[in-house]
Amino acid sequence: MAYDYDIVVIGSGPAGQRAAIQSAKLGRKTLLLEKKHVLGGICINTGTIPSKTLREAVLHLSGYRERGIYGSSYTVKQHITMQDLHFRTDHVIRHEIDVTRHQLQRNKIEVRTGNGKFIDEHTICVEDADGHGQRSVTAANIVIATGTHATRDKKIPFDGQRIFISDDILTLEKLPRSITVIGAGVIGIEYATMFAALGVRVTLVDKRDTLLPFIDREITDSLAYHMHQNRVTLRLGEEVSSVEPTNDDKGERVKVVLASGKQIVTEKALYSIGRTGATESLNLEAAGIATDDRGRLKVNAHYQTNKSHIYAVGDVIGFPSLASTSMEQGRLAACHAFGTACESVPSLFPYGIYTIPEISTVGRTEEELTQDGIPYEIGKANYREIARGQIIGDNTGLLKLIFNLETRELLGVHIIGEGASELIHIGQAVLAHKGTIDYFVNTVFNYPTLAECYKTAAFDGINRLG
Repeated sequence: MAYDYDIVVIGSGPAGQRAAIQSAKLGRKTLLLEKKHVLGGICINTGTIPSKTLREAVLHLSGYRERGIYGSSYTVKQHITMQDLHFRTDHVIRHEIDVTRHQLQRNKIEVRTGNGKFIDEHTICVEDADGHGQRSVTAANIVIATGTHATRDKKIPFDGQRIFISDDILTLEKLPRSITVIGAGVIGIEYATMFAALGVRVTLVDKRDTLLPFIDREITDSLAYHMHQNRVTLRLGEEVSSVEPTNDDKGERVKVVLASGKQIVTEKALYSIGRTGATESLNLEAAGIATDDRGRLKVNAHYQTNKSHIYAVGDVIGFPSLASTSMEQGRLAACHAFGTACESVPSLFPYGIYTIPEISTVGRTEEELTQDGIPYEIGKANYREIARGQIIGDNTGLLKLIFNLETRELLGVHIIGEGASELIHIGQAVLAHKGTIDYFVNTVFNYPTLAECYKTAAFDGINRLG
């Protein structure tokens, strides 16, 4: 059968972009569908790029990075407003949309604005975004990269200002004096630490007993300590019964009632209880594909759904739901669709979590190794021991290496502190080549740099061996 396109990609976020670009580079006729009038999906417009830019604005304006040197009262701007934070964010969003558009044009990818809906497993009906027309196209392969949207509880009266989701943060009119963040997933905990750095009194509620359970426990314990130091109240192991607006002599506020009977009254509430796959408008039944209860799609190791020519990549397939991993999934799916050899190691995908302080990790955790009965030892380096740590004023950072007790092969790297998400790639490279911690001992690092932490941690690990 002759198809209109070799591949149709639905969604222009990181996963969709990379799938489309890889397909085009393989010489395949490619169509990219985006239902909104702007490219980039959630990542560029309301998710990753805005939140990380917002974080950078917070760190700069609050003077947070310099407080280790100039004291806790140091700040660049005395009265920080939401407009101050949005100024930087708007600039970066516009730039990233332009870069994305240019990349797609450069690779001669046809981009169409409209909602894609399955008619059958090879046919997509493209409905114009303005609702004035539609056209059907056929494709040999289809990639679903529609991402997710914030999960909402129908019992909660969201208004976008007092009670809101993470997508609404860019439209907040003023910075609150207090906020309750419901949900301590990656998004919730990132925003909780950002607001805390601005001096907002934060309460973080989550029904799990630990923060970020997929991260090494020592790192999350360190994060919890820093959050307490920034006046964050952690209510872990607690479930929310109700969230409702309330008015009293102190003005408009929000009352959060917990199942344990506790009540939290704050100016605003951020609801961040997971995300739901944006698949409801795709008419997946026509293609013979089903979703789970959160609208997510199940895929195999090659990112194929139960229909071998229909792939799903990015947040729509669930964990880890990071822009970096989504990009790689898009590339791998496109290569597999056209029989092009490619290689990747998902077990070595790094995680970057932009809390304050930031966290990054790659490889195995102590908890995983203990559970699997693998003998290991650790080596640690504190930023305060490193000259660069003193120069930048970060006395709280920590880098931890985990290595095999017998072979000394590196098994995992876990970092909390300034530059963690950049620093992690050194360890990632050594892990990929199955190197040992002796590599760090025998390597000369620039001085003074945070990379010296690797050498210090390696020596610490060897000393632990006796």
